[in-house]
Amino acid sequence: MNRKVNRLGLEKSPYLLQHAHNPVDWYPWGEEAFQRAHKENKPVILSIGYSTCHWCHVMERESFENDKIAEIMNREFVAIKLDREERPDIDRIYMTAVQALTGQGGWPLNVFLTPDLKPFFGGTYFPPDTRWGRPGFAQVLEQVAQAWKAQGDRIRESGEQLRLALEQFTATMGDGVPKEAVSFDKALDEFTNAYDAAWGGFGSAPKFPMPVNHNLLLRLRSRTGDKKALDMSAATLKAMAAGGIYDHIGGGFHRYSTDEQWHVPHFEKMLYDNAQLAVNYIEAFVLTKEPEFARVARETLDYILRDLRHPDGGFFSAEDADSAPPPGEPQGHKAEGAFYIWSKEEIASLLGKDAELFCLRYGVRPGGNVMFDPQNEFGSRNVLYLDLELQEAAHERKTSVDEAQQAVERGRRALFEARATRKRPDLDDKVLVSWNALAITALAKASQALGEKTYLEAAQAGARFLHKNLWNQKTHRLARRWRDGEAGGPAVADDYAFLIQSLIDLYETDFDPHWLEWALELTDTLQRLFYDPIGGGYYMTASDHDARLLVRMKESQDNVEPSASSVAAIALLRLSVLTGREDLRDAADKTLELFADQMKESPRSLPQMLVALDFHRAKAREIVVAGELGAPDTEALLSRVRARLLPHAVIVLADGGDGQKKMARWLPFLKDVKKKGGKATAYVCTDYACQAPVTDPSALDELLIGLELPKG
Repeated sequence: MNRKVNRLGLEKSPYLLQHAHNPVDWYPWGEEAFQRAHKENKPVILSIGYSTCHWCHVMERESFENDKIAEIMNREFVAIKLDREERPDIDRIYMTAVQALTGQGGWPLNVFLTPDLKPFFGGTYFPPDTRWGRPGFAQVLEQVAQAWKAQGDRIRESGEQLRLALEQFTATMGDGVPKEAVSFDKALDEFTNAYDAAWGGFGSAPKFPMPVNHNLLLRLRSRTGDKKALDMSAATLKAMAAGGIYDHIGGGFHRYSTDEQWHVPHFEKMLYDNAQLAVNYIEAFVLTKEPEFARVARETLDYILRDLRHPDGGFFSAEDADSAPPPGEPQGHKAEGAFYIWSKEEIASLLGKDAELFCLRYGVRPGGNVMFDPQNEFGSRNVLYLDLELQEAAHERKTSVDEAQQAVERGRRALFEARATRKRPDLDDKVLVSWNALAITALAKASQALGEKTYLEAAQAGARFLHKNLWNQKTHRLARRWRDGEAGGPAVADDYAFLIQSLIDLYETDFDPHWLEWALELTDTLQRLFYDPIGGGYYMTASDHDARLLVRMKESQDNVEPSASSVAAIALLRLSVLTGREDLRDAADKTLELFADQMKESPRSLPQMLVALDFHRAKAREIVVAGELGAPDTEALLSRVRARLLPHAVIVLADGGDGQKKMARWLPFLKDVKKKGGKATAYVCTDYACQAPVTDPSALDELLIGLELPKG
């Protein structure tokens, strides 16, 4: 059916454009909608989602494309559609409100507001008619409209009370518990108690990867020497990489697992998940030297570079969970995971003699391998996962392990080529600063650990893309989103904090001081616009934010993405060591104090903040290598440094040229650092007091052992 384009047709957001042909009279977030709500005294329905959200698509298909439901919305409400990824600050306010009202949250998020934008009722997915114990959306709309007409004043009052509660929540964070009271032992105990020893991960289904958990656990191994933290992290990473949550054909991770075994995923792929998980696997490889971790990291980054990269260097946001059914299946609306699943018959026809071994390895069954499929989305198809070890599959087929490995690799290539003929899931091609920063960090760390120049070049290109397209050098401010040649949207604290972190990581890879100079510019803006100098921590929105926002909130948890305060704390601590700026350390210290009580009482809610606290408690450590970048003797020393996980150290190159002169502006002791005997030389320092310099890589190893497992 051809429908006229509504106001969303003028937007850049892929999510808003998906709704541009709905019969709902949608408005984007803005004054036009607000003024109409005031003028007509109508409540607002604010519907928040994102372009790759499966249940957002379902609700659109069932309700927002339904003429009868649209008629109610258009008659009784002012309807606003919002992309949570473009405006995470608005999303956080109303998500917190709905969680306070109902005890749960998620997307799509549908919130009813007064004309003053104060929330009074809301929920997540509503079916069109009452079912599954959920009220029908048409019924909800009629009841809310009647309540507004009959009890508008009471509703306004309740909305104001909820606004005050949100404001009070941020104002009263922290109660003066000193950060010294925080125990890493309690954090380890909490993770141990929540750990699923059978399948890996923490808690029950649905299971999310939660990269921040691994960031902390891998550092607890370095801090305490206790192998338990590393064992839980490594086992979980292995279980995820073996499960259906991992794309065994094209690389990369899906959003989360619907079951405890990591078998049946929600199939969307997000840049932020894959970038952070790549770092987890890289660090696990550095700690354990197990090649499987490096393989998964490479395949994940190669997926990002192949399928999520803009030709000019930036990175797209996500790929959808839904896509057109494969040929031969009924062709109707898009189906969850259709791009990724296979029947045994398909595999047999594609792989021939290799099919049986491949099916043994990846758990493929004739009638499908998804045991719990309440919506019959998978039918007789299979989600690939590692069912048998290669040795077991080889034994079953009476062949050698080498031959089995070759057969599996042939099968993966054949399925990759066959899958390429299917219609791909939709791509959300907006470029977000914070998520791109996570990708830059992952690529920089991969280049360090794996020694692959391609990853460094991609990280550099990504940083240049952001500088060119999203950084305003006159105002010293970032835009949040770039798409189709246009930058827009107010950057939030995450954008600044994550980018600062990634530029430090990039400096420690190519040692170009330009990255630190930009990081300091960004830091000055972050401190000016987002930092709370009285209470500590970082507001999501700038001090000159949209006056229509109900409150300025501080993110209080590290979730699937870490909070801006957590990332800023560790980034500022690292910058303070690299530049000698005590004001940055003071800001980080105050932020850690703000969250000390929460870290003490509920450490699992703030794993990334605990990473920052771990860095704070360690003495500042600097590893300075004097030598020319790229020279064999310099690279020999750097390779020894990069072969270890050294979470409490920063790395500086003294190249004898302009780079060293620029760094010496911040760290005067670098003026006197030079090569000894004409050879690249390493200096291992604590609080800028250096041990005797060494030129022998083996001697450097001895010095680094003391940095790898500090106690305290």
